[in-house]
Amino acid sequence: MSKKAPSDDEKFLYVDKDLLNSPMAQADWAARKLVWIPSERHGFEAASIKEEHGDEVLVELADNAKKMTVNKDDIQKMNPPKFSKVEDMAELTCLNEASVLHNIRERYFSGLIYTYSGLFCVVVNPYKMLPIYSEKIIDMYKGKKRHEVPPHIYSIADNAYRNMMQDREDQSILCTGESGAGKTENTKKVIQYLAVVASSHKGKKDSSAGELEKQLLQANPILEAFGNAKTIKNDNSSRFGKFIRINFDVTGYIVGANIETYLLEKSRCIRQAKTERAFHIFYYMIAGAKDKMREELLLEPFSNYRFLSSGHVQIPAQQDDEMFEETMEAMNIMGLTEEERIDILKVCSTVMQLGNIKFNKERNQEQATMPDNTAAQKVCHLQGINVTDFTRAILTPRIKVGREVVQKAQTKEQADFAIEALAKAVFERLFRWILARVNKALDKTKRQGASFLGILDIAGFEIFEDNSFEQLCINYTNEKLQQLFNHTMFILEQEEYQREGIEWNFIDFGLDLQPCIELIERPNNPPGILALLDEECWFPKATDISFVEKLMNTQGSHVKFAKPKQLKDKTEFSILHYAGKVDYNATAWLTKNMDPLNDNVTALLNNSSSQFVQDLWKDSDRVVGLDTIAKMSDSSMPSGSKTKKGMFRTVGQLYKESLAKLMTTLHNTQPNFVRCIIPNHEKRAGKLDAHLVLEQLRCNGVLEGIRICRQGFPNRIVFQEFRQRYEILAANAIPKGFMDGKQACCLMIKHLDLDPNLYRIGQSKIFFRTGVLAQLEEERDLKITVVIIAFQAQARGFLARKAFAKRQQQLTAMKVIQRNCAAYLKLRNWQWWRLFTKVKPLLQVTRQEEEMSLKEEELQKAKEVATKVESELKEISLKHTQVVEERNALQEQLQAETELYAEAEEMRVRLGAKKQELEEILHEMEARLDEEEERAQTLLLDKKKMQQQMQELEEHLEEEEDARQKLQLEKVTCEGKIKKLEDDILVMEDHNNKLLKERKLLEERVADFSTNLAEEEEKSKNLTKLKNKHESMISELEVRLKKEEKGRQELDKAKRKLEAETNDLQEQIADLQAQIADLKAQLAKKEEELQNALARLEDETAQKNNALKKIRELEGHISDLQEDLDSERAARNKAEKIKRDLGEELEALKSELEDTLDTTATQQELRAKREQEVTLLKRAMDDENRTHEAQIQEMRQKHTQATEELTEQLEQAKRVKSNLEKAKQALEKETSELTMEVRSLVQAKQDGEHKRKKLEGQVADLQSRFTDSEKQKAELGERCSKITVELESVTNLLNEAESKNIKLSKDVSSLTSQLQDTQELLAEETRQKLQFSTKLRQAEDDRSSLQEQLEEEMEAKRNVERHVSTLNIQLSDSKKKLEEMAGNIELLEEGKKRLQRDLEAANTQFEEKASAFDKLEKTKNRLQQELEDTLMDLDNQRQIVSNLEKKQKKFDQMLAEEKSISSKYADERDRAEAEAREKETKALSLARALEEAQDSREELERANKALRTEMEDLISSKDDVGKNVHELEKSKRGLEAQVEEMKTQLEELEDELQAAEDAKLRLEVNMQALKAQFERDLQGRDEMGEEKKRQLVKQVRELETELEDERKQRAQAVAAKKKLETDMKDLEGQIETASKGRDEAIKQLRKLQGQMKDYQRELEDARAAREEVLATAKESEKKAKSLEAELMQLQEDLAAAERARKQAEAERDELSDELASNSSGKSALSEEKRRLEAKISQLEEELEEEQSNMEILNDRLRKSSQQVDQLNNELQTERSTSQKNESARQQMERQNKELKAKLHEMENQVKSKFKSSISALEAKVAQLEEQLEQENREKQAAAKGIRQKDKKLKDLMMQVEDERKQAEQYKDQADKSNTRMKQLKRQLEESEEESQRASAARRKLQRELDEATEANDAMSREVNSLKSKLRRGNEPSFSSAPRRMGGGRRVVEDASEEEVDSQGDFNGTKSAE
Repeated sequence: MSKKAPSDDEKFLYVDKDLLNSPMAQADWAARKLVWIPSERHGFEAASIKEEHGDEVLVELADNAKKMTVNKDDIQKMNPPKFSKVEDMAELTCLNEASVLHNIRERYFSGLIYTYSGLFCVVVNPYKMLPIYSEKIIDMYKGKKRHEVPPHIYSIADNAYRNMMQDREDQSILCTGESGAGKTENTKKVIQYLAVVASSHKGKKDSSAGELEKQLLQANPILEAFGNAKTIKNDNSSRFGKFIRINFDVTGYIVGANIETYLLEKSRCIRQAKTERAFHIFYYMIAGAKDKMREELLLEPFSNYRFLSSGHVQIPAQQDDEMFEETMEAMNIMGLTEEERIDILKVCSTVMQLGNIKFNKERNQEQATMPDNTAAQKVCHLQGINVTDFTRAILTPRIKVGREVVQKAQTKEQADFAIEALAKAVFERLFRWILARVNKALDKTKRQGASFLGILDIAGFEIFEDNSFEQLCINYTNEKLQQLFNHTMFILEQEEYQREGIEWNFIDFGLDLQPCIELIERPNNPPGILALLDEECWFPKATDISFVEKLMNTQGSHVKFAKPKQLKDKTEFSILHYAGKVDYNATAWLTKNMDPLNDNVTALLNNSSSQFVQDLWKDSDRVVGLDTIAKMSDSSMPSGSKTKKGMFRTVGQLYKESLAKLMTTLHNTQPNFVRCIIPNHEKRAGKLDAHLVLEQLRCNGVLEGIRICRQGFPNRIVFQEFRQRYEILAANAIPKGFMDGKQACCLMIKHLDLDPNLYRIGQSKIFFRTGVLAQLEEERDLKITVVIIAFQAQARGFLARKAFAKRQQQLTAMKVIQRNCAAYLKLRNWQWWRLFTKVKPLLQVTRQEEEMSLKEEELQKAKEVATKVESELKEISLKHTQVVEERNALQEQLQAETELYAEAEEMRVRLGAKKQELEEILHEMEARLDEEEERAQTLLLDKKKMQQQMQELEEHLEEEEDARQKLQLEKVTCEGKIKKLEDDILVMEDHNNKLLKERKLLEERVADFSTNLAEEEEKSKNLTKLKNKHESMISELEVRLKKEEKGRQELDKAKRKLEAETNDLQEQIADLQAQIADLKAQLAKKEEELQNALARLEDETAQKNNALKKIRELEGHISDLQEDLDSERAARNKAEKIKRDLGEELEALKSELEDTLDTTATQQELRAKREQEVTLLKRAMDDENRTHEAQIQEMRQKHTQATEELTEQLEQAKRVKSNLEKAKQALEKETSELTMEVRSLVQAKQDGEHKRKKLEGQVADLQSRFTDSEKQKAELGERCSKITVELESVTNLLNEAESKNIKLSKDVSSLTSQLQDTQELLAEETRQKLQFSTKLRQAEDDRSSLQEQLEEEMEAKRNVERHVSTLNIQLSDSKKKLEEMAGNIELLEEGKKRLQRDLEAANTQFEEKASAFDKLEKTKNRLQQELEDTLMDLDNQRQIVSNLEKKQKKFDQMLAEEKSISSKYADERDRAEAEAREKETKALSLARALEEAQDSREELERANKALRTEMEDLISSKDDVGKNVHELEKSKRGLEAQVEEMKTQLEELEDELQAAEDAKLRLEVNMQALKAQFERDLQGRDEMGEEKKRQLVKQVRELETELEDERKQRAQAVAAKKKLETDMKDLEGQIETASKGRDEAIKQLRKLQGQMKDYQRELEDARAAREEVLATAKESEKKAKSLEAELMQLQEDLAAAERARKQAEAERDELSDELASNSSGKSALSEEKRRLEAKISQLEEELEEEQSNMEILNDRLRKSSQQVDQLNNELQTERSTSQKNESARQQMERQNKELKAKLHEMENQVKSKFKSSISALEAKVAQLEEQLEQENREKQAAAKGIRQKDKKLKDLMMQVEDERKQAEQYKDQADKSNTRMKQLKRQLEESEEESQRASAARRKLQRELDEATEANDAMSREVNSLKSKLRRGNEPSFSSAPRRMGGGRRVVEDASEEEVDSQGDFNGTKSAE
């Protein structure tokens, strides 16, 4: 077959498959072992390996057969030819650089510019127009998947659009590449495609939408005009990056667009390289502007503009004036007014005119001047500003120095820099304004954008010789984009592997690029490159060198940072990007980052007369001005500056922010990657520079993507394809018959012995690592070569044998020819032969003989025709019988099918009823579902209420905490009061001191005791305060506990009620379930009985059908036999008639013979002969009659036997039928009863289900309530436990601080009484002694009581975990202090301090505990949330499992149904086969009968022939032969006509028979096709079922593992609980050891008494130090005063200097004004001007000196003020410390006096209270623990019950769904059977029509046969008449004539025999030949 030639566009899209699959290339690759080796010219060259020597390999190049040695590592594997020009390079089995390059090169040379590489679409610039962007191609790609069509940018765009529409996920297309690679063109194509697809989407579209699409397409020419330029590489290179965001609504219309730009190369508008151009708009404007516009825009020729450095550079095939018109038209479409367009062009003209402003340098000075201001005037005219103001702003701008504004003269370099910066800024602002205007035009639709598709067109990775700040920004962007690609690829790979169920350690390759990105963008710790650059911009004297040095210091050790090997410049550094190492030069980076402008000029432009210019310069206050550069040194002038705070943001910051926004938008989209590649720098089509392409592939990240591919399994093949291609390698591994693809692949791989690391088997594919497929291809090629060699050997052998046999045949033929030639040579010269050959033609007899022979030949032909007709008749009759049989069979089939149809109808009716019932059930279920949902909503509301209650409780807790804080505040106020009281005590002490002078001895003792007492009392007060607080807290907690206990009791009651209800319900459910189970069992039994009955019915109906069929067959057979009998009788009658006629003729002949006997002796002889012949004939006739009669008798016997058999069979069939009818009636009764029972059961089941569902609903409600109560209970339990823990911790803290806190609690109230006591003590000195002695004794008693109390407290510390040791130490300290107080009252001061410290520590600990408690509560809440989440997840998982189980059950049911259907079909097939066999047997029997009939007929024909020969003899013996010849000829013609008619009829019958046979064949073919299709469907379903089963099994296993994990976690929790119990026991043991340690602590107390004395000494030292500090403070104050005086003097000097400076500035301003006014036209004043300028410069120098002095003074001032502040701070701290020390001493003295009195009382109270409280708390804790355990048990039991009910519910739901699906399946089956019945009916009708035709034809044949027999009879009669006539003839010459004739005949016969012999020899040679 000739293939259709591909069209022009298809050539550039499709690969030629013939070239790929060529066996020559495959064989060549396999034979030569081709590999890739590196080449300088072509990148890589093909070579074949010859020898290997260690690491070096000898190879032979494929092109020129040149041999060379290469390192083994440099060799790269080559892919088999199968992978040549592959559309997706990720499919390559050998993924290496050489293969990728080769594939791209091959495709490029074939005109295929688009190639996929995994996620990438790689585009190579063709440098010519290709016919692959037409509307036809757009239609071709519309709505197609990526793999359905060849690679194209339209495919990427269409897939993105379809994904956006289907998944409602925003899309992005990222086009990157070098300049000239075709990024912009591809972006245009994407927009063009989307404009077509989205606009023609769904018929209608409004006019605004159409206009929008037009505007979207027209936005490109505008942006290209202002943002594109001609470069060396590209004639239309985009000099900015853009992100076009196209918004679509829900229906897929474009509703708007937005364009964002990045990194406009604004420096291009001031300078360009050779053969390059500035932005297109400048050239368009100059070339295309008309005269009027030229005048308005002040345009000049190209050569006049300095900024157009190369003049007018023409672009080939592009006219600038035409492009200008197009741009203006596009602006018009975008809605830009005429005024706006003119304003835009004015700005462009301004930019060019700015380049024409020239500055000169003055001779003696560096100041710049403007000799010619015509260009400036043009600029000012175009921009609407004043010329003088503009020139002043450029040459002498006003700069703010400090608070004053100064005019500073600019140098030539500074002026040039300012002008260039201004030109760049003007153009950039214009570009931004145009972009905003375009966006406004594109976003004006009112429709809502549902989703968007973004197209990013941005420069690719760049590595130049000199890389600057712009390259860093571009490379930074590409790093980010590559990271996005790696991340998306990682996610897609992960999804693919997870989908296929492959184990794979996932590596996020996006993280590989993170270090490099952090090096550039990191803000701090350490700062990145951009952050350091911004930081340097803030410093005044920073330079590019200082920036690089700082960068080296901070980032020198970074992995991705490097110093260049050869430092050409100090501003160089290197970064290791993913694409390679890039050397950056940081010159002028600070300037580029700051982008400074002359703020004087920007202010002028902001106040322009033109509104357009004003709009451009709205934000002029944000500009980096000259005043920022003013403070910079000359060396760093253009490169760095310090900025105003909040006034500007650097270029780096802005770009980083815009990039961050872009990346967030891209991350939120589904990205599509397009990588554009430039093939050569010469812009030549069909040329590809290998090294250039490789470099771009590296930079574009294509090779990076391939590297990622290599890590995984890049080659994926579907099981079927793998088996088809590589089954030859494992031919014996797969057994015969059907096998699943996955199993077959597993067996193949086992046979191949592949390393398990090289492959993975998924669900639908098999995955390979790189290189594995190439290895398999090699093995396959070897195997195929072996097979083909064997095949060739066999073929050659066969051909050789055939040629040999032919030679042998030729040899035998040659021998025969030689023999015949020899025989002829012998006869040739024999005389008799010659005479014979000459005489033979002269004889007339020979002619008569010839005529006779001709007649005989004609007769023979007629006979042959008759035999042919007879044979055809036989065949037709056979076919007729066959057709009749087929018709009968088809009728039987029809009857069977009608019966089946009736049954199917009944089934359908039943199924319809069932369906209705199931639908009712479904409706009920849906109603229940709604009820359940309502209940769920109510439960949710209850849950929300509970949560609100929780929040209220938490708020209550917070209030409690606030109250505690308030109490703490009250404590602070109390302490303040105590301090006041202490002051009062000081006054009293003064009074006491006066009294003490009289009695010194007593006073000393009294003072000591009183101080000790005060300390003790203060301690007791503090302790009582704390005790009160804690008691209040305990009381509150107890109240809360009681409330919670009440709540819990209520919950318990509710819970018990619910439990009782649930138990009742469970019992009811159990009863119902038992009933349901019984009903199910009954149903199952009934169904089994039904099925058995149905099976019996089917069997009986089948038997009945078979019997009926047999009866019909026998009836047909009987009718056939009767017809045969009738025909035989008719034949017999005819034979008898003939016999009679012959007898009569014989008698007539006898009479004639008797008459003629007397004539001659010869007549007598003849008569004798005749008599003999007659006797012979009689005998033959008698024999025939006998045989005929015998045959008739046999036929009669057979007929009688057949009739008897048929009658018996009929009787049997009738009996069977009656039995079957009886059985059928019984079965129908049974089925009706069963259906009634089933219906009743179904109703009962429905009622039961209704009840069950109601009960389940109630149970669910109860369960939900129960779960809520349990949750509340659990929360309360947790809170109780936490409160108990808190209580325990509080008690512990109390126990620790008992000796301190409790004693101090009551002392606050009794301070006044203590004061009175002290007064009384002063009055009664004698009594005090006695009191002190008693107090001493009391203190001793207190000590003993405290010891006892401490022992009790130690027992109460059993629940402490972590702080036991520290608390024990504190307790021991307190005990020691008490003993010290008892022993030495003098040392109690130090003890009091220690106690205070301990108190503070305890408070802090308490606060820490509180904070820890808060944290624990938070963690508890978080854990609760997590627990809830996990429970939710668990429920979800369970639901999933249940759903999957349902699905599995459904699938099993489906399988069962399918199996039942298949079994039905199999039964039908078996029946059909049985019927076919029966028909075959019948056909055979009929064929035998036919053969017998044919034999008898042939015998009759033989007899007929004999009679005919006799008749001919008789005719020849008679003289009047000639008379009857005419009649014979007539009869012969009539017979021939009849024969021809019979032939035509036969042909018609044959045609009809063929048609019938064709119809039969068609039916058989249809049946086979249906069977095959059914088997395929079955196989597919089986496979689907197996796959689903596997998935379900996997999911079940995963869930089981999760359950096991949960069980393990529970076990771990139990173990942890046990550990905690053991820890508790250990802590109890520790407490016991602590009691032992108490005794040791008493010993340590004594040691501490000695330490107290040391502390007293230290106190005295501290006092002395304080006095020294006071002295130093006084000295520092003096110094500060002197410094202040100096400061005042400096300030006065400063003020004077400022005045002088202001005067100088005023003079300078005046002089400058005079100069400005007199500059034009006054040359005489130039000398004065110079002199004044010299003066000004002197004054400026003086000013600068003064400024420097001022700065020095300011520094000094700052330093002195700092010193003063420091001294003041030190003074204040010293004063405060001294005051604190004094107050502390006084407090301690007072507290000693107060504490002693209250110690005893407090200790007694504490003992009694704490014992009771501890015991109560312990009892409560025990109760709570018991309650908790009970609740946990109940909760577990309830959870179990809930799970069981869930399972039951799910099972019931599954049953309902299964029933519904069964109903649907039955309906489908009924529909199928109906359709099938219709088809069979049609086929039957056709077959009936055909059978009718056949019967008609048969009847015709019968008629013709009858006519033929009649004709035969007539002929026989004529023969008889002729015989009679012959007998009557009395001619004498009759006897002699025959003799002569006979003699003549003999001679002729002899001669003819000789001739025949000779001819036979000759013919023998011919035949041999």
